[in-house]
Amino acid sequence: MDSYQVETGAPLPIEIAQIAPPLTTLSPASTLNPPISKDAIRSSLRASTVDGIFAAVFSIGTGGILLGNFLVELDATPMVFGMVSSIPMLVNLFQPMGAYLSERSTSRFQYSLRTHGIARLLWLILVIGIVSFSWGGLNSNQLVILSLFILVCSHLLGGLGTASWFSWIAMLVPRRLRGRYFGLRNSIANLTELVSLPIAGLVVSHWYGGTIQGYGVILLLGIIFGIVSLGCQYFQVDINPQLQNTYYANSFQTSEIKSDSTPNEPGEISEAICLPQIPTPQKKIDTSIWKNSNFLVFLLYFGSWTLAVNLSAPFFNLYLLDTLNLDVSWVTFYNSLRAGAHMLMLILWGRLSDKIGNRPILIYSGILIAIIPWLWLRIGSSPLDLWLWLPLLHIFIGGNWGAIDLCSNNLQIEIATVKNQSIYFATAAAVAGASGALGATIGGLIAQFAGSFGIAEVFIVSGILRLASLVPLIVKKDLGS
Repeated sequence: MDSYQVETGAPLPIEIAQIAPPLTTLSPASTLNPPISKDAIRSSLRASTVDGIFAAVFSIGTGGILLGNFLVELDATPMVFGMVSSIPMLVNLFQPMGAYLSERSTSRFQYSLRTHGIARLLWLILVIGIVSFSWGGLNSNQLVILSLFILVCSHLLGGLGTASWFSWIAMLVPRRLRGRYFGLRNSIANLTELVSLPIAGLVVSHWYGGTIQGYGVILLLGIIFGIVSLGCQYFQVDINPQLQNTYYANSFQTSEIKSDSTPNEPGEISEAICLPQIPTPQKKIDTSIWKNSNFLVFLLYFGSWTLAVNLSAPFFNLYLLDTLNLDVSWVTFYNSLRAGAHMLMLILWGRLSDKIGNRPILIYSGILIAIIPWLWLRIGSSPLDLWLWLPLLHIFIGGNWGAIDLCSNNLQIEIATVKNQSIYFATAAAVAGASGALGATIGGLIAQFAGSFGIAEVFIVSGILRLASLVPLIVKKDLGS
């Protein structure tokens, strides 16, 4: 996740907490004085970047190809694989509830520990289950059920905390550096995944006790890295949601970056930070989601796009493993190529989004992503396809998906209001979750009942709907920057 996965445009009612400990609570009066120091912002962004590195390792162990291979070894049914694909999307429906709860907390850090911390520790139960399976205490069906239970509970808790974390990091990243910072952070996380995934795959496949035990070892290491990831958040400036929702203004105000100090290299980002200013109470604006026309247009685009993408996305690996009958090592190789292209292009997309805006990039990359299902129709199992066209296709996918991930997140930040910001993010995630699950379901029905044409029909329809979903972005020319 990857995945993959910003901010508004109003002033920062940030609680100035000490970096150590970040749980220090200040009175409203004390938050209206000086801005957060440059060193505090710099430390927070560095901590968040390291957080992303360790979180990437955790995600490798708890999802993707390794979890899928683990379920294959347990002889899981196709229905199980459908549930594994749907669960992460469906739990997004609970994000508004998580946003509601987080806005009544007094610390983003504490709330993150209660949600993501418990979510990651739950995977220890699966590790214990794998040990029990190896000793004959559980059979394969019981271990599959346990895996699904952990997956549901973990993603549910993670969903309750995602919007709060999103709002937290959105408040810390200076507006004019969003693209570059998130591009750099996501690129480093993708590099971590690119390096770690093949190593983890080798450990699983060559573990002396078998692939299931090997997965248990990787899972345990992933949990440890996940906990370390949360520890990195200790060094980020904490934010009190109560103050964030009390002190805000009509627009996001930051001290300007000097025109001659635009960073040219990723390492220079910390030297060009525009410090968030602590706003004083001003005339309140209407922050209702349903009266924010830009956000409603974004929801229309985001929901329809997610439906169109998930109509065909779950079938690409199935097409490789089943229809083309490729070995899993080939699939891992192609995924690595895609992750590498994603990583390299993120920095470029980040710089471009800061210069030309998010909407134009989403339209341009969206058109390229829309034709991908049609390109799959030309792929076979010949040596030319295996050695040339499939690698090029995955590189093409990875490079362009970086723009979609980065700019859609940045656009959410730009059009949401600071007050109840996490509720905006949660609403978008809920819409995406529902539409994504609906798209995967419709795609499955088409593939199942369309006869021999099956997956080809899914790919054709998905491409058409992807192009149609871009219409709101094209029509609403003043959507974001």
